[in-house]
Amino acid sequence: MINFDEVINRKGTYCTQWDYVQDRFGKADLLPFTISDTDFAVPPSVNEAIQKRIQHPIYGYTRWNHSDFKQATQHWFQKRFGLKVDGEWIVYSPSVIYSISQLLQIKSKPGEGVVMQTPAYDAFFKTIHANQRKLVENPLRYQNGQYTIDFADLEEKLADPNNQIMLLCSPHNPTGRVWTTTELQKMVQLCEKYHVFIIADEIHMDVVRKNVHHQNILKYVEQNAALLTSGTKTFNFPGLIFSYLLIPDPELRTQFNYALKNKDGLSSCSILGMEATMAAYKNGSAWVDELNEYVEANVELVRTYLKQHLSQVKLVESEATYLLWLDVTDLPLSMETIQKYCVEVGKVAIMGGGIYGGNGKQFLRLNVGCPKTKVQDGLERLQQSITAALQ
Repeated sequence: MINFDEVINRKGTYCTQWDYVQDRFGKADLLPFTISDTDFAVPPSVNEAIQKRIQHPIYGYTRWNHSDFKQATQHWFQKRFGLKVDGEWIVYSPSVIYSISQLLQIKSKPGEGVVMQTPAYDAFFKTIHANQRKLVENPLRYQNGQYTIDFADLEEKLADPNNQIMLLCSPHNPTGRVWTTTELQKMVQLCEKYHVFIIADEIHMDVVRKNVHHQNILKYVEQNAALLTSGTKTFNFPGLIFSYLLIPDPELRTQFNYALKNKDGLSSCSILGMEATMAAYKNGSAWVDELNEYVEANVELVRTYLKQHLSQVKLVESEATYLLWLDVTDLPLSMETIQKYCVEVGKVAIMGGGIYGGNGKQFLRLNVGCPKTKVQDGLERLQQSITAALQ
């Protein structure tokens, strides 16, 4: 059994979430539920692999393109998702956002559109705009506390010949949706009909609720898509800088690798990131099962607390990720007021949903990838903040 209850002090480690919370919220002494990493120690097998590697005193240029890494990745997809992955499809990248940026440049031209379901992870907006592409929102429908895809609107957007790419977040951040077989098949059919390339960010693929099964996009399409992911969210080592893509199209692989190596000079990977990924994928399956159980218990804690103490704040029931989407529509308070009282009264940092687009302005995104004592503390601080704001 893994002790996810263990409280580990992250302050003083140059930690974005803990040491630099002031950058976004204006004050330093806040309890943070912000950046999408967790407060959990990496699996023992990962730590052992890293400790073993650092006994060797040389950290030279490192190759990722070998069977050990590829077989570990193939093993993970087969074991966790039942997907058979061709080793040739696997391509290294330093980050998922880097991969998105490169694919935008390869598969579209400046000024062309990128269709995306919103609300969505804020970094997507930044990389689309920075690459001089046009963001085309396909707002998710929100009814009775649930998000669904507006397929009529999606088809209208995909039918526009200026829109060359659909950026799919699967599972979806921040709403926690896991797309169904029917939804995935329909999205693929529409993209094939209108010759739109699919970039699927599946970085949250491992963290799902009980009896929920994430399905990889490559189960339904190969030649018109790329799957982007990493072990960094699941196993909590984003600071080791390592991700990868599955690109079935050999011509696109060649183009991506050319940009990675020749244009950007990034073909040598992080040795510790690669070692961590291989160890996690070889030995981390049981750890992920325990992680999912713990996160689910944290979700239940939030659900119960809100019903008992903050009934005007509604939990959007999530199927995946450790990021919860809280609906504050029923509160007679602006998001600016909620944030002000959270910072000044409760001394708690919770992301306001406005930066995620769509209908995000009336939501908070709460990271529950942490010990339950922190979740409890955060909920009490949120209650204190809202109570004070309502007085």
